Formats: sequence, structure tokens, C-alpha cells
Amino acid sequence: MALTRVNGRGPQELRPVTIERNYLKYAEGSALICIGDTRVICSATVEDKVPPFLRNSGRGWITAEYALLPRSTRERTVREATRGRPSGRSQEIQRLIGRALRSVVDTAVLGERTIWVDCDVLQADGGTRTAAITGSFVALADALAGLVATGVIERLPLRDFLAAVSIGLVDGELLLDLDFEEDSRADTDMNVVMTGSGQLVEIQGTAEKHPFSREEMTAMLDLASEGIAQLIAIQRRVLGPLAEQVGMGNE
Repeated sequence: MALTRVNGRGPQELRPVTIERNYLKYAEGSALICIGDTRVICSATVEDKVPPFLRNSGRGWITAEYALLPRSTRERTVREATRGRPSGRSQEIQRLIGRALRSVVDTAVLGERTIWVDCDVLQADGGTRTAAITGSFVALADALAGLVATGVIERLPLRDFLAAVSIGLVDGELLLDLDFEEDSRADTDMNVVMTGSGQLVEIQGTAEKHPFSREEMTAMLDLASEGIAQLIAIQRRVLGPLAEQVGMGNE
């Protein structure tokens, strides 16, 4: 019998997705992404310096920070500033976000600048890391477009679009875009990051209860590709004319 999902969506359906561009007044780029009941604010800040290992290289850097707000979760999450350092989970996720974004940026065109991408989870109901990546791409695109508009850089240094989604095997059924309840009882869950051209950036897959086969992995990647194509279509619509500049100037 088919699994009944929240809001009656099918196994291969995303939750409702909205991306509100330019959500914050002061950030060079920002977006509020809502995927189901998961909500993440993504902001991009331009800084005119790079980490020491990139000085005099002519190349820029993209880095990220990620945090859960205290009542984004069912029980209060202690602020990481109170703990004195990010949790291991937060560090792992922010490194993932930074790696993913760097994969589609021509850092030579960016020059010796750092773009800080901050992802703050307002409400968590599964898929916060994948939502953060998908929303951050929009915020990053606007921050980079601002540098082009002011003549700081010559062209938009985005090689391709980027989005991410979760997939899982729950009660033997393959599901796209897991919410918290589904994720918590998944036999296998996977987070996939891909470009607009279908290239894989990162795969995080774990057998929570039972090992999974190569055939199941292929099926999960195929379903992820379908979901990411839908997310990128939303990004394109939200970015409007700016979307046409993505990938221009690449060899």
C-alpha cells in the first residue's frame, strides 16, 4: 500500500516551494526559501579580502555559516554563541554549503573577494541543508550581480545553476524531499547537490537501518535529478532576466 504523505503529495512530489528574493534590506543578496514547513533565510555579504592562503592569487572565495534559531525546532535549540562554538552538525553543513557554491563560481572572475553566505533556519521540518543550498544560490547570484552592476567585476562568475534535495527509502518506498517525520524513520536517506546541467556536486547517502543496493542508489539519484530540475526552474523564475546571465562567458 502506498505511503500516505503530509498534504497528500505523491512519493515523487516536492513539498510546496517558494523563494522570496531580496528578503533582507541590507545584504548584497538575500532570499527566504520555504519548502513545506522548512524556512531558511539566506544572505550573501561581499568582503574585499580573502583568507591568507588565497592572498595574491587573484582568486576569490565563497564560504558559509549555518545555524538553527532557538525555536526553529520542536524543543529549544541552544544558541551556538552561548555554547561558544558551532556544533559539529553545523560545521559539517556550512562546509557542505560552501563547497557546493564554490563548485559553480569562477573565482578568478570574482577576484580577491570573499562572499559570506549566512543560512539561518527559522523553522526546521527536514531538509534544512538542501533548502539552504537552493536558497543560497539565489542570494549569491544577486550579490554577484551587484558587483557586475557597479563595475567591480566584468561579468557574472556563475558557471551554472545549483540546487539540492533529499531522497529516502521509507517503509520500502522511494520518496522525494523528506520532511522531518519521514526522515526520522527512513531506512536510507540521501542528500544530493546537482548543477543545472545535471552534473553531480555532492552525494551524502546513509543506510540508517538496512544497506541499500546499487539499483536503489541509481533510482534515488534519478529521482533527485527530477526534483532538482524543478527547484532550478523555480530559481530561474525568481531570478528573472538575471537567470539568462548564468553560464555566459564560460568556455
